[in-house]
Order: sequence, then structure tokens, then C-alpha cells
Amino acid sequence: MEAVITVFALIFLAFIGLGTYVTIKAVGAAKRGVDRTIAQARRTVEDHTLRARSFAQIGPAGEIAQLRLTLRTSMRATQDALYAGAVEDESLKESLGLFERLSVHGRELDADLKRLESEPDRAALAALLPELHRRAERITQSADSLRWAARDRARRFSDDDLDSLSTQIDVEAGALRHWTRTEPAPPPWPEAPEPSTAGERPAPAITPPVQRAAHSWQKKPRPESTT
Repeated sequence: MEAVITVFALIFLAFIGLGTYVTIKAVGAAKRGVDRTIAQARRTVEDHTLRARSFAQIGPAGEIAQLRLTLRTSMRATQDALYAGAVEDESLKESLGLFERLSVHGRELDADLKRLESEPDRAALAALLPELHRRAERITQSADSLRWAARDRARRFSDDDLDSLSTQIDVEAGALRHWTRTEPAPPPWPEAPEPSTAGERPAPAITPPVQRAAHSWQKKPRPESTT
């Protein structure tokens, strides 16, 4: 009896432990989903703010906002393209490693630009703009190069697959239309040779009846005596 109670107790504790684990995993997944949603919403708001500043502000402040917007847009597009492509093409993992290293420089530049947004010395800010433009251009060009290379590679694989598929379909279509092929005509039946009449007498039109030989029981009776 005690053994049965112990087994049931262990099963009950196992269910409690499993339920707790599932609950923690679900809460963690929900929290990560909420964090991603909040981060995405924050990025969207910040992008709209930068776009508005790039149009509304003139001078160095407007240029700073435009640089940040261009940098963030390029880096995000490249990140999405590489991560989406790496799901089907493992060779892009090396490209992802290079992009992560590039992202370090992108985040550093974005942080520098964000700090300069509140810089009151417009003259000093204007003096820094050429170097900031060069840094942003180098980073965005590298990001764009990775992104377009990944897209070209994906398109090339898609074209190769389409070519192979088209060839297979052509072969299958030809096999399905096998009845349209021209079949050789059957050879003509041989005609019966005509009999040669050279040196032969023509056969009579009507064959005479065959004369049968008389048998012993078919002898004619002798005439009766008249005596």
C-alpha cells in the first residue's frame, strides 16, 4: 500500500514539475514576443521621427537625421535579407558573421549621430559632418553589397531550379503525347501470283463428270429365256 501511495505521489510531483516547466516556457516566450513587439514599435516611432526631422529641420540637424535614417534602413534591410536567406542557404552564415561585425560599427555610428542631435554648437557639428558622411557611406555600401549579393545568389538558385524544372516538364509532356508520333505504315499484303500459261493447255470451262468403275454387284441381269 505504501508503495502505491509513493508511486502516485511521484507521478503527482512529476505532473506539477512538468506543468511548472511548461508555464515558465510559455511565460518566457510571451515575454520575448512582447519585447520584440515593443522594440519594433519603438524602432518604427523613431524612424518616423527621424523622417520628420529630416524634412522639417534644415542645416546640420536635418543632415544628422537623414544620416541616421539612411543607416538604419540599410542595416535593417540587410539583416532581414541575410537571416531569411540563411534558413535555406547555409553558406550565408559566413555572411551573417560579417554583417554582425559590420553592425558593431553601425551601432557605434548611430549612437554618435544620436548624441550629436542635441549638440548646440552648430559650427562644430557642421565641421564633423564630412567625416560622419564618409563613415555612414562606407557602412551602408558594405551592407548594401552583402544584401544584393545574397539576393543575386537566391535569384540564381531560383533560375537554375526553374531551368531544371522546365526541362523535366518538357520531357514529361513529350512522354504524355507519345501517341502523336508518326508510326510506320504496315507492309502491304502479298498478292497471289498469277499462274503461268506458257506451254499449257487451257483448262475446260466445265469439268466432265468422273466415270466410276462398275462393281460386282452392279452387273446387268441376263435376259429371261423364252422357251
